[in-house]
Amino acid sequence: MLFWGKHQGKSGKDSETEKSLRCQIGIYGHSEMDGTQIMKEDDKKEKTEEEVVHLRREIGLLPAACFIIGTVVGSGIFIAPKGVLINSGSVGLSLLVWALCGVLSLFGALCYAELGTSFTKSGGHYTYLLETLGPLPAFLRLWVEFLFIRPAVASYVSLAFGRYVVEPFFAPCAAPTVLIKLVSILGLTFVVAVNCWSVTWASRTQITLTFVKMFALVLIIVPGVIALAKGKTENFQNGFEVDSLTLDRLPLAFYNGLYAYGGWFYLNFVTEEVINPNRNIPLAIICSMVTVTVCYVLVNVAYYTMMTPAELLLSDAVAVTFANRAFEGMASVIPFLVALSCLGALNGGFFGSPRMLFVGAREGHWPPIFSMIHIRRHTPLPAVLLLYPLVVVMLITGELYQLINFASFARWFFIALATLGMLIHRYRFPLHPRPFKVPLVIAVTFTVVCFFIVGLSLYSDPWNTGRSCALTLTGVPVYYVTVYRFRLPHRWRRIFNYCSMHLQILLEVTQQEVQTY
Repeated sequence: MLFWGKHQGKSGKDSETEKSLRCQIGIYGHSEMDGTQIMKEDDKKEKTEEEVVHLRREIGLLPAACFIIGTVVGSGIFIAPKGVLINSGSVGLSLLVWALCGVLSLFGALCYAELGTSFTKSGGHYTYLLETLGPLPAFLRLWVEFLFIRPAVASYVSLAFGRYVVEPFFAPCAAPTVLIKLVSILGLTFVVAVNCWSVTWASRTQITLTFVKMFALVLIIVPGVIALAKGKTENFQNGFEVDSLTLDRLPLAFYNGLYAYGGWFYLNFVTEEVINPNRNIPLAIICSMVTVTVCYVLVNVAYYTMMTPAELLLSDAVAVTFANRAFEGMASVIPFLVALSCLGALNGGFFGSPRMLFVGAREGHWPPIFSMIHIRRHTPLPAVLLLYPLVVVMLITGELYQLINFASFARWFFIALATLGMLIHRYRFPLHPRPFKVPLVIAVTFTVVCFFIVGLSLYSDPWNTGRSCALTLTGVPVYYVTVYRFRLPHRWRRIFNYCSMHLQILLEVTQQEVQTY
């Protein structure tokens, strides 16, 4: 691991000179490096806890639960009911699908709670694949996450934010596409700025937006429950008619439902920043996923009290149609709340995902500049900033929706590998400390369901799934050239080191000075 391998030098104070920064990325010789290292060891003794550069444990139980809820509740619950209903064929069965999707998501979250307490590093999927199945699957997860999956998902959510902000001002006419993309980029820029500025501010933003999301859900649930209490149950009559149900479409109903529950694994990306993770990770996961499941089922019940199944299927934005029926004069409030919900999901993604890149660089699987944090803000600045241009380019070019299909397949495939790795690790290392241990039947059930979803993708859309596999496998030669066995020309290495040094000086970033796992 010569090119993207671990670098042993540590940086000193925030007043570091260019010379010590060069030492950090390995340009100076060993003798000069050793002298600098001794000086920095002396400096480190004089530093207080506040001055030492490292990621702090600042996420308690409430921020952790809000982080999960705020990332899960995006645009899915306001759009996905249409996909669940059309593939399930009846009102009653669609409600059952929503409940079962919540249970399956809870099973997956519990598996990740065990992984998060067994392996105390941040990084989520990447870390668990690295610890259980080895470096190649972990690198491939890192590769597809930051070149394809994360930019595609962030672009999709950003575009949903822009659409819900702009379209009410132009209704019933079509909103300008350029304006929608401009507002999307502004929302994206705000989220990136907050996550670069402060972990505390990103956490507070997530808590605030989570309460806004819950208010939006309650605003939908209450009128529906009131109407139900008044006897408006005609849409629930013969709720389990199966005439229009076909077994080959039922898995697609679960696919749409699980999309709306996506995001339950993001807390595992920031394990090193959670206070008392052995307690708070399982508690936050259980509380948040139970809350989301109950709310999702009640929201769908509310939808069916105000709309017939046929009306719901004709709606492109179910929540907006519901608001027009339930609130009339306040119908414009719901699109605004949905936009804020999308912003919260975007913030959660940008808070969690860069930690995977940060850990990957720390393990030698990505350029070392991305394993550095800001000397004063204590945020993983390079990892956050890497995503920004990728998402902006994808937003502008519009090459988005095909990559969403790719993202869904790749995400479930690697989640299945992670939980399979957990089962293999249990068998191989039965004495490994596991502060939280999920029942075996839950882990096996969830792993089987994940592989079933992957198999369904291969059956229903072999072309896009094949392209997904091909894009994932492009990381294999990159791994063997840059990580497993260094084969890049020496000239390229010198150029890379030069660029890394100046980026480090420009961004004012350095390696962590203490181990946080």
